[in-house]
Amino acid sequence: MADFSKHLSPKRFLNLLKAEKNPHTALALFYSATRQPNYAHSSAVFHHILHRLVDSKLVAHMGRVVDMIRTQNCKCPEDVALTVIKAYAKNSMPDKALDVFKRMDEIFGCFPGVRSYNSMLNAFIESNQWDRAESFLAYFETKRVLPNLQTYNVLVKISCKKEEFEKGKMLLNRMREKGLEPDVFSYGTLINGLAKSGKLEDALQVFDEMSDRGVTPDVMCYNILINGFFRIGQLEKANEIWERLLEDSSVYPNVVTYNVMINGLCKCRKFKESFELWNRMKQNERGLDLFTYSSLIHGLCQAENVDQAELVYEEMVKNGVSPDVVIYNAMLNGFSRAGKMRECIELWKVMGKNGCRNVISYNILLKGFFENGMVDEAISIWEHLLDKDHEPDSTSYGVLIHGLCKNGYSNKALCMLKEAENKGADMDIFAYSSMINGLCKEGRLDEASAVVDQIDKRGYILNSHVCNSLIDGFIRASKVDAAIFFFLKMCAKGYSPTVVSYNTLINGLCKAGRFSDAYVFVKEMLGKGWKPDMITYSLLIDGLCQGKKIDAALSLWQQVLENGLKPDVTMHNIIIHGLCNTGKMEDALQLYFQMTEVDCFPNLVTHNTLMEGFFKVKDCAKASDIWGRIVKYGHEPDIISYNITFKGLCSCRRISDAIKFLDDALSHGILPTAITWHILVRAVLNNTQSFWICKNL
Repeated sequence: MADFSKHLSPKRFLNLLKAEKNPHTALALFYSATRQPNYAHSSAVFHHILHRLVDSKLVAHMGRVVDMIRTQNCKCPEDVALTVIKAYAKNSMPDKALDVFKRMDEIFGCFPGVRSYNSMLNAFIESNQWDRAESFLAYFETKRVLPNLQTYNVLVKISCKKEEFEKGKMLLNRMREKGLEPDVFSYGTLINGLAKSGKLEDALQVFDEMSDRGVTPDVMCYNILINGFFRIGQLEKANEIWERLLEDSSVYPNVVTYNVMINGLCKCRKFKESFELWNRMKQNERGLDLFTYSSLIHGLCQAENVDQAELVYEEMVKNGVSPDVVIYNAMLNGFSRAGKMRECIELWKVMGKNGCRNVISYNILLKGFFENGMVDEAISIWEHLLDKDHEPDSTSYGVLIHGLCKNGYSNKALCMLKEAENKGADMDIFAYSSMINGLCKEGRLDEASAVVDQIDKRGYILNSHVCNSLIDGFIRASKVDAAIFFFLKMCAKGYSPTVVSYNTLINGLCKAGRFSDAYVFVKEMLGKGWKPDMITYSLLIDGLCQGKKIDAALSLWQQVLENGLKPDVTMHNIIIHGLCNTGKMEDALQLYFQMTEVDCFPNLVTHNTLMEGFFKVKDCAKASDIWGRIVKYGHEPDIISYNITFKGLCSCRRISDAIKFLDDALSHGILPTAITWHILVRAVLNNTQSFWICKNL
């Protein structure tokens, strides 16, 4: 118990309370004084302590203090009751607020005025009880309480919460009819509501009306609009509002404005402009806070400009701003993505020293080690995570399993997965899909299928990524029927296939020459509302071309064009290759010339395919013309281009020309391969043999 003088007065005690900065200690002091003989708290003391109890951690004490006021029969002004009602409203406790409102006369010895009615109305809004708020508004009329400007502002707030913006605008007009002029808060509330709902043009219209009616926008209105336009990616509009703010002589940008601008510019990757604002902030002596630094560092790291982010981080530390775990994690992620693992480790030590590590920090470092092939270090961090107070989350297990599989440690990943299952660990579908993908890539399809069964038993809903991984695994292993069986089995369990699922199956069936089955799945796709994409058509056309069914491929090509799709260079190359393989060189050449007409430009593969086709039909002149077009389109011939030319010239008995091309290849830094030497040596030997046969004849 605190040691008070025998003649403690409320005025002296109020000064003691005000001097105590810690709210918990102030509350203990208040309770101690309550037990002091011959002492009673004044309304000013009660008002002060109630103000200190607004925080969510202390609001539970408010009821006890209110009871003391009632028991002591201390007459208090309406402001004291308002403090209680507002505190309950802030903490979403409208029923307690209503109880105090109804008993104001009994507790405080005063009656509710319009301010109390407004605060009670706001209490219902803060807890999203809009119907009760509107019912309470009707109660105003029964008590003959005239709504004031604050009342209407609260009503505008209700309209915005319910996204009834036309009603909000109507309320502004009603205010004027009642002789009340909407203030900056009236307009600001409506602008904020519209902006949060993405109706930025409407918000801007209200903002302009505000100025036209002589209400000066405050910096908050500007901030809302700037942030809103950045949020929907309209950089120009955000900059336009910023320029209007700079031109407005009655209001100035604050720290929040600069933070919103810097954050928005960083997200738009406008780092030069971000730094210009950053420097302007410093020149205007606007205090750079944690959010300012965080925006720059996070944006730069996301853009993989970790060196610049590091400079910002160093300046922040130099200026005495302590990084929080969010900033540390951003830097850690930036170093990790840039492969700067030494810097990662150094920062990790600093984070540990400052007690700024969370499970996200561990996940970032774990992923970084795996991405950079540092498996032993990753496992060491994992073991460290298990030893600490932090519990691995679903992301942790996903990163661990994915990283092990990606680095070729599928067996260890499988053991870790089973160990986690036995512990009942928190795992999501990502961990399982990574395991399945890793096993499929190694051809361990039976084990992958067993993991799928385990997912099913644990009650997870199989997503398309998991199923597509196993379907692709079966297709890669040429187990098309097994892929189809699994696909149908999963569909029966409610799995919804995607275009990728169908494309994978269609690809496998086409490669196996089972075109009729492939078309069955195309029809099923269409029946389920999936539209075949360019990949679907490319797979079908490629399959038909490989099966020498060029007419069917051309028919499908025509269907692609009729459906309004624009074939890309890959699809053009597939059909050109099919035409060349069947000797339809004129058709292939015609399609080649049509490519530029549809804004599709031939690549090196296109030219190599045509060259090979012309050489096969012994048309060396046109093959040579295609060679010239490679250079015309700005492509550099590769060893495949040269090998096609070597083989073509040799087949036309132009061995000396082939040898000249070999010199050309070497002069361009293209080194011959085993295939190159096989073509040339075989041609020379065959030519020599033919020469001796002819001579002996």
